[in-house]
Amino acid sequence: MSIVTISREMGSGGSIIANALADKLGYTLVDGDTILKEASKYGLSQEAIEKADEKPPAFVESLDARAEIDFHHIQQIILEYALRGNVVIYGRGGQDILEGVESVLTTRIIAPFEFRVERWAEREWLDPDLSRILVHKSDQQRDGFIKYYFDRDWNDPCNYDLIINTIKISEEMAVDLIIHAMQEKYLLEQRESSKERLRELILRKKIEIELIRSADIEGYHLQIDIKEGTILLSGHIHSDSERDIIHEIINAQQPNYKIKDELKVFAYYVNPKEV
Repeated sequence: MSIVTISREMGSGGSIIANALADKLGYTLVDGDTILKEASKYGLSQEAIEKADEKPPAFVESLDARAEIDFHHIQQIILEYALRGNVVIYGRGGQDILEGVESVLTTRIIAPFEFRVERWAEREWLDPDLSRILVHKSDQQRDGFIKYYFDRDWNDPCNYDLIINTIKISEEMAVDLIIHAMQEKYLLEQRESSKERLRELILRKKIEIELIRSADIEGYHLQIDIKEGTILLSGHIHSDSERDIIHEIINAQQPNYKIKDELKVFAYYVNPKEV
């Protein structure tokens, strides 16, 4: 079971490399088109995907539950493809979605800004000034997306196993470098144990979706982790009745796991003069 994630800058050649890599290996490319094909199974519309896919949300005072559910469904699709194995996950915060899956090779495709501007202008037949604006906005959007949803610096090189600068490295050579890196002993040794982690992540995603969907839970201020048959709950809730509902939702998804509940209750303060 091999998994490669590809993070890329606009105009760096990441799309060409991702497609060529998947073709050469005979792997499934998990990209926007793949997600769109699976969308109807999860109640996702094309409009919902376009709204949630690789974009930080617009600021709102309250949680947009529908958009949040859509985003989690996109993550669920990616996780389920990853569990099947032999996939190239293109963008979408793939390496963050696969948190703790040690068999994943995380890659980053980059190039200098002006080089990317020129390449994008040539590819799309654009005025260079317009290309510069689009590339800059794309960088900001993807950086904001990763920061908002995963609290990670998109540009930090320590977050990637392999970074390829395509100003001198051809797309063909980039593909060969990634394939060679996939043979690293440590990655190969982690394949079997990573399957269980992926199952845990899929279960966590299903629980998160149902918690957001529930009208009986006010706010979503809890964290879930799953390890070795135990579901750990942390964070805070507003009442013990919410705790009971959370446990019911979890048991409906997986009744055989132990729940370790570290949730703290913070009830709303009510001014007696206002009662």
